[in-house]
Amino acid sequence: MKIGMILDAAFPPDPRVENEAVSLVHAGHQVFLFCLKYADEKTSENINGIEVRRYASNKLEYKLSALAYTVPFYTFLMQHKIHQFIKDTKIEALHIHDIRIAQAVFNTNKKYNLPVVLDLHDNMPEVMKLYPHLQKFPGKYIISPKKWKQKEEEFIKKATKVISVSPEFIETLQTRLPSEKEKFILVPNTIRAAFFENYTLDNVILEKYKNNFVILYLGDTHVRRGLQTAISSVVNLKDKIPNVKLVIVGKNTTDTILKQQVEDLKLQEFVDFEGWQNVSLFQSYILTSAVCISPLHRNLQHDVAYANKIFQYMSLAKPLLVSDAIAQKRLVERTNSGLVHQEKNINDFSDKILKLFSDEKLRTELGANGKNFVRNEFSWEQTSKKLLHLYDNLLS
Repeated sequence: MKIGMILDAAFPPDPRVENEAVSLVHAGHQVFLFCLKYADEKTSENINGIEVRRYASNKLEYKLSALAYTVPFYTFLMQHKIHQFIKDTKIEALHIHDIRIAQAVFNTNKKYNLPVVLDLHDNMPEVMKLYPHLQKFPGKYIISPKKWKQKEEEFIKKATKVISVSPEFIETLQTRLPSEKEKFILVPNTIRAAFFENYTLDNVILEKYKNNFVILYLGDTHVRRGLQTAISSVVNLKDKIPNVKLVIVGKNTTDTILKQQVEDLKLQEFVDFEGWQNVSLFQSYILTSAVCISPLHRNLQHDVAYANKIFQYMSLAKPLLVSDAIAQKRLVERTNSGLVHQEKNINDFSDKILKLFSDEKLRTELGANGKNFVRNEFSWEQTSKKLLHLYDNLLS
C-alpha cells in the first residue's frame, strides 16, 4: 500500500513515527510522511526508506494549533497542505499521528474517502490539563480540554482503526466508547533491538561515574515527572550512601525549579544535571547506573502510558524504581523488574533505594528479569507485528 502518515510537527526526530514508518517500509509498503518545516530544510527527502514531504509553517500556525478546537483557522490552513500532499502522493490510506491535526485530515478526506488509521500517542485531553499555559489567563479560558475530549471521541468514531500505546489507555477508551471497541489495536512505544545490540560506549561518562552509586533518570524533566521526589530523597540517602549520585539526563523549561531545589537543599555535590544528551550516549549513562528511575506523578495520562525510558533501562539489565502510576506499576510488578514507590512519597522512595543499595543480588535479579522481558517479548520487532497485521488487512 501507499500509506500517507500525517504529523503536524518537524521530522526528525520522532522515534514512534520513525519506528512505525520504517517497519511498514520493511514490510513492503510505501510510506509518505507529511510533516511541517519551520526553517530552511529540504522540501522532500528519503529518510530510512520514508518518503518525507515537508510543508512550510511558521510561529503563527504553531500558536494557532493550540486553538485548533477553539477556532478553525489552524484546521483551515492545514487542509490546503494535506490536500496537496494527497494529490501529489496518490496515497491509498491515511495514518494520523495524534488529534491536533485530525479535523483537517477528516475534512480533506471527504473528497478522497480513504481508510483512516488514528494513532493516539497520548491521552491528549488529559495531557493538556498539565500544560502551564492552560493554568492561567488567557489559555485557561480559551482552550478547553473538555472540547478536545469530545473531538477525540468524534475522531475515534470516524476512523477505520485506532492505535493506542498501552492496554490501560485502550481500556479507558473502550469504557468511554464501547460501540467502537473492535477498532482498537495495541502498538506500545518500545525500543528497537539496535538500542541494546549496536552501541558504542563513551569512556568519559563511564570514567566520570565509576566510583558512584548512580541513580539515573533519562528523558523529559518536567516537574510532573517526579524528580522533586528523587531530589528530596538525596537528603536522606547521602548519609547512608556516601557515594550516591542522582544523575539527570534531559531537560525542560521547569528545570529552574529543580536546580533551585538542589541549591536550597545544598545537594550540588550529589546531583548532576547533564542536560539533554544525544541518544547515542544513553547506553553509557544506563550502564554506569545502579538503579534507574521513573518517579512519575499520577494523573490520567501517566496512569495509562509507559515512558520509553523504562524499556531502555530494562534492556541493559538495570533494576527499576518506579512510582505507582498504574501502567508502569503493573508492568514492573508483572515482569518483576524493579520496585514500586508511592508517588511523591520521599520516605518510600528513599526506603526502596536503600533496599536496592543493600542487596546487590536483588538488583542483579530484577535487572535480569527486565532484560529478558524486553529482549524476548517487548522489543519493537515483537510489538510492531500488530501494526503490520493491521495494514495487511486494512482494505479487506
